Amino acid sequence: MILYEYPFNERIRTYLRLEQLFIRLANLISREQALDHHFAITTLFEIMDVGARADLKSDVLKDLDKQKHAMDAFRGNPAIAEGVLDEVIQQLDQCFQSLSGLSGKAGQSLTENDWLMSIRSRIGIPGGTCEFDLPAYYAWQHRPSSERTSDLVTWSKTLTPLADSIQLLLKLLRDSGAPQKVVASSGQFQQNLPQGRTFQLLRLALDPTLELVPEISGNRLMVSIRMMRQGEDHRLHPCQENASFEVALCS
Repeated sequence: MILYEYPFNERIRTYLRLEQLFIRLANLISREQALDHHFAITTLFEIMDVGARADLKSDVLKDLDKQKHAMDAFRGNPAIAEGVLDEVIQQLDQCFQSLSGLSGKAGQSLTENDWLMSIRSRIGIPGGTCEFDLPAYYAWQHRPSSERTSDLVTWSKTLTPLADSIQLLLKLLRDSGAPQKVVASSGQFQQNLPQGRTFQLLRLALDPTLELVPEISGNRLMVSIRMMRQGEDHRLHPCQENASFEVALCS
């Protein structure tokens, strides 16, 4: 199944973008080629750009604290395993303490590294990191893979508290939604959302053999999904067939 996710607010949209970047960064660091490590540094700068939003850190801390209070409310519930509950609350506490212990915005300590900042100033220019532009960076790319990996791990550790916090918050959010099988009649599906409840994320699982692409839109009142299929002209065209898929609303 191909899983599509649609955020209902800007905060969750930012979390999903950061999650994608952190996953990419980890994959690139684990590789050995200099080109992979070049794109790892590029990804590091992308995370810093996304994390530069002034209220991001406070938003994450508020969400961690909110989730902890929500978990505390489950204590004494016979349907809840106390051991698992304690483990989740401990994870929330650890993330909160680690993130609150960081000063400034995400990756702010990296801005004090003049060598990295010299790369950052050139990396957005097409071909701007050639050896004649940044000879020190060119030399670094010729160092042993183990040395480059060690540097990348050191730099990325400054972002680990944010990465762990977002990963935990998104896991808890995703676990809050129960998937349901639905059908898009003639490629169209609409669902009214219950009043008095705020959803933050829609998850849609689609069989890849259908060769369909969902176009999702939504607000606090309704969600709409239109199934599309890519034609020979590489453009998306509305699907007129009935299509079944799974959808979960997460709050």
